[in-house]
Amino acid sequence: MRKLNMYKNKTGGLLITFCGLDGCGKTTMLSRLAKELSQTCEVFVTKQPTDAVRNSDIFRTYMDCPDHSGYDYRSLSLLAASDRLQHVSKVIVPQMEKGKVVLSDRYFYSCLANLRARGFEGDRWIYEAAKSVIRPDIAFFFDVPVETAVARVRSRPEEETRYIDMELQYRLRDNYIRICRKNGGILLSTEASPEETYTEVIYRAKEIMEAKK
Repeated sequence: MRKLNMYKNKTGGLLITFCGLDGCGKTTMLSRLAKELSQTCEVFVTKQPTDAVRNSDIFRTYMDCPDHSGYDYRSLSLLAASDRLQHVSKVIVPQMEKGKVVLSDRYFYSCLANLRARGFEGDRWIYEAAKSVIRPDIAFFFDVPVETAVARVRSRPEEETRYIDMELQYRLRDNYIRICRKNGGILLSTEASPEETYTEVIYRAKEIMEAKK
């Protein structure tokens, strides 16, 4: 695995990203951080991939059922990557140029994690695409055992019977940890209480905001 050679943030704003397995607690941490930071600065909350991809037939097939024979996963990965590049260029960066703190639920790292977890470790195009993506000022990766993450997902009424590929979740977890370490991210366990995890999140966020002044 290579480091993603994203370009440096030269805007007046900040980008903080949140990645990890479904059920890892990232959305909870993002929501808490957004609420606190919005008291003192302008915050823009977003997510990747966008609804254009999330609502596509190919995405829903991979998310909701075990039969993927109708699609090549690489085609979904390319679709998601192009969506992320468009989103960064036309949504995230313009908000950062206004001086806002952008919080993104998932980021380009998730594209790499999924590609590798599904067996495409040898693909090099994703590293070229990453050169067109702005590097986060903080990249949080939230880690929790697969069984815990899945139990959290299953506790949501709307996802109680959702199809989940367990073996894929183990590979994803491994790849998120490796990507975090390779790219200078911050790995936080969410097995502790939400308060303990959030204490570290807000500390890191305020630290980078102070350095930006």
